[in-house]
Amino acid sequence: MFGISFGELLLIGLVALLVLGPERLPGAARTAGLWIGRLKRSFNSIKEDVEREIGADEIRRQLHNENIMAQQSKSQSTHAAPSNSEPMTALETPPVANNEPPQPPRAL
Repeated sequence: MFGISFGELLLIGLVALLVLGPERLPGAARTAGLWIGRLKRSFNSIKEDVEREIGADEIRRQLHNENIMAQQSKSQSTHAAPSNSEPMTALETPPVANNEPPQPPRAL
């Protein structure tokens, strides 16, 4: 987990035995094990909460995008121009029904 080798663990155990003594070492090891277990559980709990929240945000974002796409497709289908007509540019004038020639565009 932290890259501690067996030799390093043996050295830590030997120093702990010399500092604490043989009578208090089992109690200290038990207490250290309990604290390490609590830390691991709390970190795992936090990690699961963050992953769950990230997943929920991703689902919300995906649903929001799908709703936007559905609204756009509805608005395009209701406001769509007929397929045979082309939109006019700002400089074009509409065709004249009678036989008059089309007028040039006016300057702005």
